[in-house]
Amino acid sequence: MVADEKVRFGDVFMAFFRAGMLGFGGGPAVIPLLQREVVGRYGWMNDDEFGDTIALSNTMPGPIATKLAGYIGYKIGGMWGLLVALAASVIPTVLLMILLLGVLQSYKDVPWVQNMSQTVVPVVAVMLGVLTWNFVQQSQKALGWGVAIFLIVLSVLLLEVLGLHPAILIALLIAAVLVPFIKRVVSK
Repeated sequence: MVADEKVRFGDVFMAFFRAGMLGFGGGPAVIPLLQREVVGRYGWMNDDEFGDTIALSNTMPGPIATKLAGYIGYKIGGMWGLLVALAASVIPTVLLMILLLGVLQSYKDVPWVQNMSQTVVPVVAVMLGVLTWNFVQQSQKALGWGVAIFLIVLSVLLLEVLGLHPAILIALLIAAVLVPFIKRVVSK
C-alpha cells in the first residue's frame, strides 16, 4: 500500500469481517479468503508480502486469523487499523459462534445439519490446496525448484513419517537461516 493513501476503516472492517464470517473451518480456511481481500480486492499487499506475513504468523503462538488481522491492520492503518481489523475478525465471529453452535448442537442429529458439515470439508480442502500451490510457486521463485522440492519432501517426511512436531521443524528452519546470518554479522 502506498504510504500517503488514506485508509478507509470501513474497508478494513469489511475485509476482515467477510473473511471471518465466511471462513468456515477455522484459521486455515480464513487464509485464502483474507488473501483475496487483502491482495486481490484492496491491493494492500502483494502475494509475496502476504506469503511472508503468513510465514511469520505461523512462527508465533495463537490463532492465525487473529495474528494476520492484527499485523495487516497495523500495516495498512496503524493502531486504528489494527483495532478495527481485530474487532472485525473477532467480535462478530465470537457472537455468531456462540449463537450457531448452540443451534447446531440442538440439531446435530438432523440429516441436513450433518450434510452441511460434510459438504463444507471438500470446499475447505480445495481452498487449502490452492493456497498450498501458491506457497509452492512462491518457494520456487525464491529458492528455485530444486531447493523448494527438497524442502517440501523433507518436511513431509519429518512431519508425516517421523511424526516431528511442526513447531520443531519451524524452529529448525528458522535456525538454519539465522545461524549463518548471525555468524556473518558477528565476524564483521
